[in-house]
Amino acid sequence: MNRLAHHQGIHKFFTMLGLALYFSKPVMKHLVHIVDAMVTKGFSGTLTDLHRGSFHPNHRTTLSHFFTKSPWEEETLLRKLQQWILRRVERSSKRENQPLFVSIDDTICQKTKPSSRATHAIQGCDWHFSHKDHQSVWGHLLVWLMVHTFTQAFPFSFRLYDKKAGRSRIDLAIEMLSLLKGKLAQPVYVLMDSWYPSQTLVEACLKKGFHVIAMLKTNRILYPKGIAIQAKQFARYLEPNDTHHVTVG
Repeated sequence: MNRLAHHQGIHKFFTMLGLALYFSKPVMKHLVHIVDAMVTKGFSGTLTDLHRGSFHPNHRTTLSHFFTKSPWEEETLLRKLQQWILRRVERSSKRENQPLFVSIDDTICQKTKPSSRATHAIQGCDWHFSHKDHQSVWGHLLVWLMVHTFTQAFPFSFRLYDKKAGRSRIDLAIEMLSLLKGKLAQPVYVLMDSWYPSQTLVEACLKKGFHVIAMLKTNRILYPKGIAIQAKQFARYLEPNDTHHVTVG
């Protein structure tokens, strides 16, 4: 009965998003089972996990057919979910009288290194430098964007980074920022680490009226009044009243 009640809660949420207007009953059933399995302890992302973890009543091959051939658009699901997230965090930020935050970062989903005899490597995998492991590792690199307040956080969008596609991680971050449409009532602060603050990304944030909080590497070149200078050298000319004190932690 707990499993059935759990499914009813997920289905109620999907109905609240209005997905029943876009997706058939079989598609809605699959989505409910997929979400159920994904939040199960020990889930590793395989079809077997999806089938077993959600007690799916149909054969496992039904899920494979759903992912490869079923006529439903995941973009519709993502768009409706993103609209709900923005409404949710805006209400929360207004109630708390606090700003909205948008975090941009990336993560590596590490995979097993392919054998030299393998004829086909996993699609989209490549070598990426891992700061955690201090070396390059084999896997998928995802660039993601989170929307949050001081009390709530939601994954808003993500993109698979492919070196061969000719699009940088900064390009993907700008594309995801464009999904934050409309005039947001509360101030928005975009947070990013030292890898992301490029001129194009910062200008994309400022164009939308967003503030930027980011780390800068000391060797980054800045152009105060059009003069090129490293950040560590420029810092010597800053007075305490030129900056705003920020406390972390």
